[in-house]
Amino acid sequence: MITSVHILGVLLTVALLLVVSWWSGRKVTDAHGFITGGTSRTWLVGGALLGTMAGGQSTIGTAQLAFCYGLSAWWFTLGAAIGSLLLGYVYAGPLRRSGCSTLLEVIRNEYGRKAETVGSVLCMVGIFISIVSQVLSSGAMISSFFSIPMLWASVAGAVLIMLFVLFGGIRSAGVSGIVKMLLLYLSSLAAGVIVWHMADGFSGLRDGVEGIYQSTALGDLNGLTDAEAIHQRYGNLVARGVFKDLGGCLSLILGVVSTQTYAQCIWSAASTRHARRGALICAICLPVIGAACTMVGIYMRGHYVTADEFQAIQAAGGVLPHGIGVIENTAQAFPAFILQHLPAWLGGIMLGTLLINIMGCASGLSLGVATILVRDVYGNLTRRAARYSQLLLMRLSIAVVLVIAVVIALLCSNTFINDLGFLSLGLRAVSILLPLCFALWLHGRFGQRRILLAMVIGVVAMLAAKFLSLPGDAFYYGVIIEILVVFTPWRDYSHSVK
Repeated sequence: MITSVHILGVLLTVALLLVVSWWSGRKVTDAHGFITGGTSRTWLVGGALLGTMAGGQSTIGTAQLAFCYGLSAWWFTLGAAIGSLLLGYVYAGPLRRSGCSTLLEVIRNEYGRKAETVGSVLCMVGIFISIVSQVLSSGAMISSFFSIPMLWASVAGAVLIMLFVLFGGIRSAGVSGIVKMLLLYLSSLAAGVIVWHMADGFSGLRDGVEGIYQSTALGDLNGLTDAEAIHQRYGNLVARGVFKDLGGCLSLILGVVSTQTYAQCIWSAASTRHARRGALICAICLPVIGAACTMVGIYMRGHYVTADEFQAIQAAGGVLPHGIGVIENTAQAFPAFILQHLPAWLGGIMLGTLLINIMGCASGLSLGVATILVRDVYGNLTRRAARYSQLLLMRLSIAVVLVIAVVIALLCSNTFINDLGFLSLGLRAVSILLPLCFALWLHGRFGQRRILLAMVIGVVAMLAAKFLSLPGDAFYYGVIIEILVVFTPWRDYSHSVK
């Protein structure tokens, strides 16, 4: 149960990060500084990357997935870490040498404004889905903290996200990202050490999960009645299937490379060397955070059931053994662990850190959408906007994006957060990755019409596979169809724009 000490810890942590965000962004006066910063050193770049990657998906979502599938939940942060390395050590140099400030601008220089506009719309859809998932995460946490309706909790989360980014842009995300990186690392390590001690190592985690399935009707309800089946699910990195888990990892790797928010962190660096080192810091931190959250999720599975599971056990004539608790849903695994198993003062700091992570990630994604809207969409309609006008439009765009995200989040409140995240990153990769790679390394090899068709058909194929629940990960379908369109021989009279 949340106490006044928890609430005080949350408020102090949030206040600290808001002050740091305001202080670091107080000198931003034009759109260029708001978007890229331009002089960020290694730790600023690493803080910005981690601040936008380690959101609700990497923490609450990882613990939630581990609660249901064990070690396979680690793929989210592993994939993001590999994507960070790929972005820093393969793409940073070409992107910075391109002289552009957005990924879509790189594509426009090769394939024209129509490709830029289409890519902008497709990318915004993907990034916006992730913003919705972060709003859902923040709303769920605030609602559980203060026992207020989901509507007002989501609105409060959106307001905090706006405060984080509206007056500081990417530089604010970078400096506050350093503080958040330290808080998140210490919190994750503390949670991991405490879980390891409480469970007496990995064997204790395994035994706890085995015990709850075999001592209740939970095993029969989930088809996990013997120890081998339980261990196969919770101790297996590909518990959901090789193609499913590796497909999710691949969508994360390529989605990171294809996301404007993360590319802005690379452009904000003072040099390519600082960009690469910042990406390396992010890649080192993410798996550690993911491992800690995975352990928390597995521990909670061994000691808790959800409210729906409790009702099903009762309906089957079973009872819960002594010491087994009940949580509302799987998304509450990490917050419930903090509230129930940590000292109140430490729990308050950790809860505040989790909330800050979600807000920081959402603010970075919102900044990416706003950048695409102002630079790639609005910039194509009028090319005479002054920099101060672009800055105003940037801030207004972020506000509008978050208002719409709150509305959609309320309409999709029962949707799994992880499902939204995988779909979002996969869509970003299918939308622009191939055109981006061709523009950077294969100039003049493919025509405009072929590229436009591949972008649109690839996204349509992925969405169709998702909604039709086709076997495997939907990302595969989008990528394969896109590759077939690009490389299948057919006459294309269009040409690249030089």
